Amino acid sequence: MDRLEAMSLLLRVVETGSFSAAGRALNIPVPTISRKISDLEALLGARLLTRTTRKLSLTDAGLRYVAAARGILERVEDAEREAAGEFSTPKGDLTLSAPILFGRLHVLPVVTDFLAAYPEINIRLLLSDRNVHLIDDHVDMAVRIGALPDSGMVATRIGAMRKVTVASPDLIKIHGIPTIPDELARYPTVVFDGPLPQFDGAIPGQSLAGPDVTQQTPRLSVTTTQAVADAAIRGTGIARLLHYQVADAVDAGQLQIVLETFEPAPLPIHLIHASRGQMPLKLRSFLDYAAPRLRRALSRFSKN
Repeated sequence: MDRLEAMSLLLRVVETGSFSAAGRALNIPVPTISRKISDLEALLGARLLTRTTRKLSLTDAGLRYVAAARGILERVEDAEREAAGEFSTPKGDLTLSAPILFGRLHVLPVVTDFLAAYPEINIRLLLSDRNVHLIDDHVDMAVRIGALPDSGMVATRIGAMRKVTVASPDLIKIHGIPTIPDELARYPTVVFDGPLPQFDGAIPGQSLAGPDVTQQTPRLSVTTTQAVADAAIRGTGIARLLHYQVADAVDAGQLQIVLETFEPAPLPIHLIHASRGQMPLKLRSFLDYAAPRLRRALSRFSKN
């Protein structure tokens, strides 16, 4: 039997949560995966997985073996990259991840310029507002907006982002400019019905933040931040978004930032990647290229 193949299949089953999901991801028949893992268990003389009709779980031996197998396969991948020249020449494939709008506005221009400068590197750019799991989703580097959890990831800070409250000039004509958070209760609101980075909602100098746009019953909720901004521009309601999501509209006079005194602390923005041994030159080259360019692009969002 091919032991490395069996290890890889086992890891994919664990990552996806089932034999059928692993089969779909790898385009391999489920019976083939099951047989190869059974052969591996027979070779080891130990059961690695407990199978029930409802779920799949690792045995104690399986937990230890999966951790060891992951390390072995990572070392094999590093050896293959080194043999292919990825540790001596920047070349190969990179997978990057970023939030949809942020990625389109700020990451994509850097990526296209980088590709022109490094003809032997190819990039897959995943634009998603879901925070991908770098290891499980096979992502080399990701943009994270917001506080980072305590993890084994390596983070390079590239800037910070305000979370702003905005209203259209027409809405302000009708309701006036709010001067304290309590006044938000009289405004119609537009909210984003999806994941947003966590932030510290504390109001400087006050023990309570008062009503928040996101805590009221909205006139409109939508599933993209761009649609929130579009509706706010049309005067449907007041909204809270990250500054980059409305910066062009603010510059054009279509939206006005209000309650600046009561903004939470800006959210940090990082490039993160897994910490595991020597960094391939393709990844080091991208980090060295992208970080200063993104810092310059994001400097416009620094509050004066």
